[in-house]
Amino acid sequence: MIKALTPPIVQIREVNLHGHKVSYRIAGSGPAVMLVHGIAGSGETWTDTMERLADHYTLIAPDLPGHGVSDKPVGDYSLGSLASMLRDLLVTIGIERATMVGHSLGGGVVMQFVYQFPQRCDRLVLVSSGGLGSDVNLLLRAACLPGADLFLAATAGPLAKTGSIVGGALGRLGWRPGSDLEEISRGFASLADTETRKAFLHTLKSVVGIEGQRVNASDRLYLASEIPTLLISGERDPIIPADHASEAHKLMPGSKLVIFPAAGHMPYIDQPADFARVMRDFMDRTEPADITTESWSEILRGVKPRRNKASA
Repeated sequence: MIKALTPPIVQIREVNLHGHKVSYRIAGSGPAVMLVHGIAGSGETWTDTMERLADHYTLIAPDLPGHGVSDKPVGDYSLGSLASMLRDLLVTIGIERATMVGHSLGGGVVMQFVYQFPQRCDRLVLVSSGGLGSDVNLLLRAACLPGADLFLAATAGPLAKTGSIVGGALGRLGWRPGSDLEEISRGFASLADTETRKAFLHTLKSVVGIEGQRVNASDRLYLASEIPTLLISGERDPIIPADHASEAHKLMPGSKLVIFPAAGHMPYIDQPADFARVMRDFMDRTEPADITTESWSEILRGVKPRRNKASA
């Protein structure tokens, strides 16, 4: 007797948004959680997290425009545009609201999502998030220099085939062996493709300059006061210092901060079981935000609205 094949937990789907293909992964059932990857990454990076949480939640992990197998059009790669795409994706697949989880660049995108569409956000989770300070690894700042496109075009393909060379160079810039090195090497290899490389540079230059991060949300973190917020970082992060999360935590009363001492830039890959446990605990201990037009207006005017149930 032939046994029926068990369908994969994580399925890959795509939609057409404004004439462009957007690919996304989806798994599980229950309250929606959107997982947003970092620069030069893709939704695939969240596969382990999705499999660990699919028994309790509906997980959606898109490939941002210009990333993964989503289209890479010439256009707007600003945080606002990417946040609008996430809203449009949720609407298209029939999801009203979600807990928004963002890693690195994705952290900046989900913060912008909350700013633009607060009524659609249940909770906010920032993982090694950009947009919380100016410091960022020299490698990303160097990619903003004139001529970076030509340099990447000439080196991404050949160097990606010689991992030891890439590993040695990145090691001298603070990368340690493990998930950080593997992911940046994979992202660097993808830049051999012309469209991917141009999208990467457009996206990067919207948030990073040669002096560091250009976008800092610190003056607006108070806006998340009525949204349960979790900040996660790795103590050994070579890209964005864990101190950024610690300082943001101080500016976000009621937020929860978790630092993984042994993790780097990708704590959900370095310590997947611990990351899933922290996510479950946070979701279990907090109630979804209930932001209305009136309450958002009160927050902007400095009036303290009715608080949601949230654990610090």
